[in-house]
Amino acid sequence: MTDLLDIQPLTKTAFAPFGDVIEADPATMRYINGGTTERFHALATAEAAGEGAHVIINLFRGQPRAFPYEIGMMERHPFGSQSFSPLSGRPFLVVVSEDQDGKPGKPQVFLAHGDQGVNYRRNVWHHPLLVLGQSSDFLVVDRDGPGDNLQEHFFETSYTISEPAL
Repeated sequence: MTDLLDIQPLTKTAFAPFGDVIEADPATMRYINGGTTERFHALATAEAAGEGAHVIINLFRGQPRAFPYEIGMMERHPFGSQSFSPLSGRPFLVVVSEDQDGKPGKPQVFLAHGDQGVNYRRNVWHHPLLVLGQSSDFLVVDRDGPGDNLQEHFFETSYTISEPAL
């Protein structure tokens, strides 16, 4: 038996307990390079805790998932944040949970548009990348360095996501 999860729009307010939405925010815009470039400043902060830790930039190529999709596990990174910014301009799903005594609670599902990214704060439970439709590339900023920066939790009863309406 599974529990059906609703998909909600990705907004800064709704996602705030888990991290940052990375998107062009007019409130942060300033002109640079002689007025030829709009800079949307400080949209998220990368975290890298621990001796010898540093922030790295990666390219992830995610494969699309089939729906309905079962959420059977969540992961978190205790020593660093992790951001995902789509390079292919395609929507994707973001699944996060609040921590409940060291385990993820009931997941929340957000539909991110192709011009939105997310930055999961350090220690936030989230599901691995959920690509929709076709293979998509993401610029990923996260922590590298010593220590076990991955914790996984497998649910006794999975949750189900129906195919999102795009």
